[in-house]
Amino acid sequence: QVQLVESGGGLVQTGGSLRLSCAASGRTFSGYTMAWFRQAPGKERTFVAAINWSAGTTDYADSVKGRFTMSRANAKNTVYLQMNSLKPEDTAVYYCAAKWGGFGTTTSQYNYWGQGTQVTVSS
Repeated sequence: QVQLVESGGGLVQTGGSLRLSCAASGRTFSGYTMAWFRQAPGKERTFVAAINWSAGTTDYADSVKGRFTMSRANAKNTVYLQMNSLKPEDTAVYYCAAKWGGFGTTTSQYNYWGQGTQVTVSS
């Protein structure tokens, strides 16, 4: 059974940095896309970034391009989201997700989800 476990969230000031981790288990993820989504209070869950597990190619939402970087460590079955120059509007619960095949930016495309980790950016 696939399990995704996020960690690394916390409270940070505007302009600060955080690195989120997502440890994946339960299968081989070659051919999968791993992604980060976020959900602010009262809002829908939205796409942040994605990475192709095999090729390492990435895709980002416009709102985080140039500030966030997604990477993976195949040997550890872990993906990361390095978040720099954080803004109050980045405050949300961040979720790790996985799907077979290419990139996707909608929640309905992803089969597996973690429990989420809270990121709070203070002004």
